[in-house]
Amino acid sequence: MEKVGKYWIAFVANKSLSGGLFLLYVIVTSIGIYLSQKSIVSFLLLLASLLILYFLQFPDKVKWAAALVILGVVLPFAASHGQSYQSYMDVAVMVGIYVAMALGLNIVVGMAGLLDLGFIAFFALGAYTYGIFTTSQASHFMPFGHYPLSGASFWMFILIGCLFGALFGVLLGIPVLRVKGDYLAMVTLGFGEIVRIVFNNLDKPINITNGAMGISSIAPPELFGIRFIYPSQFYYVVLVLLLIVIYMVRRLERSKMGRAWKAVRENEIAAQAMGIPLVKTKLAAFAIGASFSGAMGVVFAAKQAFVDPTSFTYLESTTILVMVLLGGMGSVPGVILGASIITILNLQVLTEVTNWLNQLSMSGVLKIPDALSPAKMQRFIFGLLLIVFALYRSKGLLPAKNMHYDLEKLARRTHSMDAVPAAGETNKG
Repeated sequence: MEKVGKYWIAFVANKSLSGGLFLLYVIVTSIGIYLSQKSIVSFLLLLASLLILYFLQFPDKVKWAAALVILGVVLPFAASHGQSYQSYMDVAVMVGIYVAMALGLNIVVGMAGLLDLGFIAFFALGAYTYGIFTTSQASHFMPFGHYPLSGASFWMFILIGCLFGALFGVLLGIPVLRVKGDYLAMVTLGFGEIVRIVFNNLDKPINITNGAMGISSIAPPELFGIRFIYPSQFYYVVLVLLLIVIYMVRRLERSKMGRAWKAVRENEIAAQAMGIPLVKTKLAAFAIGASFSGAMGVVFAAKQAFVDPTSFTYLESTTILVMVLLGGMGSVPGVILGASIITILNLQVLTEVTNWLNQLSMSGVLKIPDALSPAKMQRFIFGLLLIVFALYRSKGLLPAKNMHYDLEKLARRTHSMDAVPAAGETNKG
């Protein structure tokens, strides 16, 4: 008993020490953001606290509570002091949108093993649905109703975006159920391009999408008379939606459907032999994954107040796929990390590095040839980083882990369940 007591004291002391150091880290990085006008390093270090929190040996409830405090209170308050407040929040909003989309694609690719290269199409469907009905575009073809709709309809359109995404996910899934591998990738790639081209040319004979010019002046969301026009306001909308998506994905992963997806991914023939309905299972993966993308498309259109076909190219689909591969296929924490890293690299880190090198070049400190200008090399640097990650972390930054079960608890539970009928039969006798 004395040894057990000593181990317990050491364990508690270790957790207290790590918790204190983590709290100190969050405070220091928050002060760094608060006191500086624009500190990309402090901003990234504060976001890195969420990754540190993931590896700490704390109960899950404590981790979730700490993460909510950091994202909901500490980050917005620390960033609100400087002039770059809206810039920080804009990056955070885009991170949340892409994380939710990557989690949706992770269901299709990571869990069900269905390679989808046209996932951005569902994002476009949600964005155009909200954009058309909250501008005068709907009045060109709708025989009833008064348009544009007000921003108060935004909350309803989030659900409509989910339904539209799920519907088209099923419509895509039905004809591709008999193909897999490379052929499945080709079909989904074609679907994504077809949707983009349709939106690009759907300005005649009836002007529905305004063609290549896009849809502008989209109504911002409204709630209790408050108009959401700043990234700091969209931040909390995206945060709530992201928490809902994470909760749903985690529940699905541990459900009967989640286990069916993994079985289909590993071996379709064996899964079908075990009684798993392939059609229903695959269609559910397409529908649920696409619904998340459709909802985020509505948020994207409302935030940007403008949508056009160039926002939904094949490059965007591959970027989301890379987020899943980089984080770890089938791993929810890994996909969140992968999507966050790639979004921050594209929107902030590489952009800041490019601006810094341009300033050095203009001041004469560093001479850079035009062929190697930072603006042209941004994609090259991004690709190089991905190659390095792929070489040294081939399974992803946070690979998926199989669930572990306590065999003793399962044995006791099985024994107790078997004992109940036996006792009933004894009493009956």
